[in-house]
Amino acid sequence: MVEGRFRDPGTGLYELAAQDIGVVCPRCGSRAVVTPRRVDGSPVSSWSRRFGCTACGSSASWAPADGASLWGGPVDPFFRLPLWLTAQCCGGRTLWAFNDTHLTLLEDYVAARLRERATDRPGLTLVARLPAWLTAAKHRDEVLRVIARLRRSQAGPGR
Repeated sequence: MVEGRFRDPGTGLYELAAQDIGVVCPRCGSRAVVTPRRVDGSPVSSWSRRFGCTACGSSASWAPADGASLWGGPVDPFFRLPLWLTAQCCGGRTLWAFNDTHLTLLEDYVAARLRERATDRPGLTLVARLPAWLTAAKHRDEVLRVIARLRRSQAGPGR
């Protein structure tokens, strides 16, 4: 990436959910993970998922037959558990990310002073659908501070 420039890689929310999603364990409050079980040739949203917490041993499974997934907002789309990477930002709004890849994409976009749209999927990518408060230059410093705090929270137990 050229310093201060961001080119939309065309990443969508579904693609980010093809990786582990960090969540808050409903039993103990520690960081837990929702892991996809890949099925070649089928859409990400139809893959089954496994929830697991290494702190307390809590676990569960989700399959498409268990109910529709819920996309958007600070919960994982499958178990509807609160995301681990969430924080209040810019006047009480919630900044959230599924995982480190998602957080890095947000960070790179917000930090850039020149932002270029994806040419093959304009309007359909994650960054094309970000809320105005998150992309506003006047919020850049605060959003980047919150992202740095979230990044530090990934490794530690508890919140």
